[in-house]
Formats: sequence, C-alpha cells, structure tokens
Amino acid sequence: MGFGVRWTLHGDGRTPAPGAVVRPDERLSWPRTAGLGAQHVVAMFGASFVAPVLMGLDPNLAIMMSGVATVIFLLATRGRVPSYLGCSLSFVGVAAAIRAGGGDSAVVTGAVFVVGVALFLAGLAVQRFGARIIHAAMPPVVTGAVVMLIGFNLAPVTASTYWPQDQWTALLTMLFTGMAVVCLRGFWSRIAIFLGLVFGYTISWIFDLVFGMIHSTTGGPEAVDHWRLDLSGVSQAPWIGLPSFHAPQFEWSAILIALPVVIALIAENAGHIKAVGEMTGDPLDDKLGTAIAASMLSTAVGGPPNTTYSENIGVMAATRVYSTAAYWAAAGFALLFGLCPKFGAVVAAIPGGVLGGITVILYGMIGLLGAQIWINGGVDLRNPLNLVPAAAGIIIGIGGVKLQFTDTFELGGIALGTIVVITGYHALRHFAPPHLKQEPLLDAGTSGYDDDRGGPDTPR
Repeated sequence: MGFGVRWTLHGDGRTPAPGAVVRPDERLSWPRTAGLGAQHVVAMFGASFVAPVLMGLDPNLAIMMSGVATVIFLLATRGRVPSYLGCSLSFVGVAAAIRAGGGDSAVVTGAVFVVGVALFLAGLAVQRFGARIIHAAMPPVVTGAVVMLIGFNLAPVTASTYWPQDQWTALLTMLFTGMAVVCLRGFWSRIAIFLGLVFGYTISWIFDLVFGMIHSTTGGPEAVDHWRLDLSGVSQAPWIGLPSFHAPQFEWSAILIALPVVIALIAENAGHIKAVGEMTGDPLDDKLGTAIAASMLSTAVGGPPNTTYSENIGVMAATRVYSTAAYWAAAGFALLFGLCPKFGAVVAAIPGGVLGGITVILYGMIGLLGAQIWINGGVDLRNPLNLVPAAAGIIIGIGGVKLQFTDTFELGGIALGTIVVITGYHALRHFAPPHLKQEPLLDAGTSGYDDDRGGPDTPR
C-alpha cells in the first residue's frame, strides 16, 4: 500500500471545473499547489501561533513541529485525510493552571505528553473496537460540559493577565476581530484571528507613537512604564536557527489537570474527520483512530500538542481543493518558518493588550463549542440526569473549586470538574428511574461511525 505521495493532475492543472472538486489524490499545477499550501499556513497561523504564546512555549518550535506532525499524519493516513495539524487551543487553560501552581514549561509539556499518550491509546482502542466506545463513555452531555468548563475556566486569565495591560487596545482589538469573524466571507473569515493580531499590532504601534509609554502591569502584580509594542527582541534574533528544545518533566498534579483535555480532543478530531469525509465523499471512519492518536510527537521535544484544524477544513470547503499535495506544501512552509528565530520573535512580541482582545473572543468560543455539542447531540437539559452532573461540573471547573487530600495533593478546577461530570453522569444513570434514561448511550447518530457505509457519506 502506498503512502499517498503520488498525485494525478486535475484537468488542466489551473482551476477545478464548475461543480468539480480536486480530490486528495489529485493536484493542481505545482505553483498553484504551493500557493494553496501558503494559504493553509495563513489560515492556521492565528490560532497556531497564539496558542504557544498563551502557553508560554516557543512559537518557532510550535510551527516547526506542526509541519512535522502534518507530514507524519499524511503518511499515517495514506494520503486519504487532507488535514493540517496545528497547536491545540484546548490546552491553554491547562497550561495556565499548571503555571499558576508553580509549574514551568517542562512540567507543562510533560503533562501534555501524557495526554498525548492517553489520546494515542484511545486511538488504538477506536481502531480495534470502533467509535461506539467513545459515545458509550462520553455521550454529548459529558463532552459538551467538559469542553465548556475548559473554555470558561480561562476567563480569569484574560481578565487579570492580558486585558489590564492595555484595556483600550484590548477593546479595539476585540471589536475588530468580532467584526472580522461576522462580516468577512470565505477565506478572510477563516483568518479573522490573524487579522485581529495584525490590527492589534498596528494599533499598539500607533498608540506608542501618539501617547508614549503606558503605565500598567505586564503580566505581574506591579504596574510599570513600558512600550505597548516592544520589538527589541526581533532585532537581536538571527534569521536562521533551530528553535529551543527541552525534555518534558512529569508531575502527577499537573498530569491530572491536563488529562480531561483528552475528552475535548477526541470530540474535536472525530468531528473533523466526519466533516472531511463528507466533503470528499470518502468515508473516513476507518481513519478515525489514526487521527485521534496524532497529538503526542511535538510535546516530546518541548512543543505544544497538535490537533486537526477546522480553519484548514474551511479553506478546503471554500476552494474545493482537497489535495493532500497542498498540505505537504503547507508543512514545508511551516518547517521554513520554524527555522527563522526572527519570525518567532515577532510572534513573541504580541502586546498583552492585543492578546486581551483576542482571548475574550477565543476563550468564549472554546467554551461555547460545548453548547454546540449539546445542540448537535440533542441534549435535553430539562432532564435532571443531564442537568445535575453538567451543572455541578461546570461550576467546579470554572470557579476553581478544590478538594484537598494531603498537604501536597489536591484536585480542583478542570480536573475535578471533569471527574464530577463523567462519574456523576454514569453513577446517576445507574440509579435513575427508567423514564429519565430516555436517550440510549449509543444513539443512532454516533453508532453510525461503525456503519460499513460510513454514515452520511454524501458530499454537501
């Protein structure tokens, strides 16, 4: 069996015919393919560079390892799943919680590496037993609640760390980014976060010229005079060089905080694979386990975790080009950017106020994805079997409720909230009267993963 690195030329190699699509094993001319690859890099740029900055990790290493992970993913899926692997935003809250507890970058990546191992094992289980086991353990009421508490747990980070650094730049960046998300169309709407970053950079530079230094915090408790946009590190950074690698460090307290993200990533990857399968007309359920298992490589060398990116799926939908050759080109560009420390220094210089405006929207969107999972899964919150564990877990996760076991070990926040949602739901379901258990654990929608026909396989 091949590795999916041979492509036939689609038509004249210029543009798809009306109503036609460029399939994964086809390509346009190489210059157009390279252009599409660059477009995919831009589409993932906003989230894939913001995430490592928010996690306190090296953005150069993040972008380089996203290219490496994408290549390995394309080879593992034999070129059948056109998708880009970028830095997962689901771990931002985890990183913030670990750092708040005194952990450094090595502890963060160690915890995330263990999540990658757990995700890899989950992928193997799905390959062996089918995706029914996902829904049995984590029905929509559970996954929705966990995704929601992960996103909303980040609210204090924006409110206390980023927004106070420059409230007016944060406000303007938030308004611009919101307008870009809502009002722009097609490809431009897919890079709204990136456009928000560019806008915030520009506003910060203008404010520095007009108003001079600002007196505010820079992430610490004390307010100081500082420039909104400090590019001193850019001039000192070389044009070519390797990013900074480090080995992960493992601490149980950090690992327990990070493990709940497995649930969010399984739900995220499963949704992406179904979406790509519907677009290409090729049922990809047999590749679901491979996609789920794709997150651990980057963390082994000190980078952030990777996941399939919906932004790039949107680019494919807009262009009707599903060629995996474009993703090989995107991976090549990512490797080049990763070897340019000056480029990483530009990213690392993103002003705190700009991050404040971006994260107000970004963190809220992550949390509200949980509500979207409830809607798509038809979760009835009037049913106390659904309402009670979700309500309790979300409040614990967002509010930072803690259980102290010993002087050195406690559970709280995301970890405790997730445990309450999962164990609470299944325990209550065991004891609940029959009329409350109206929804089977294996509903028709998700059990379709194991249908030989691959579920809804007609392209839309």
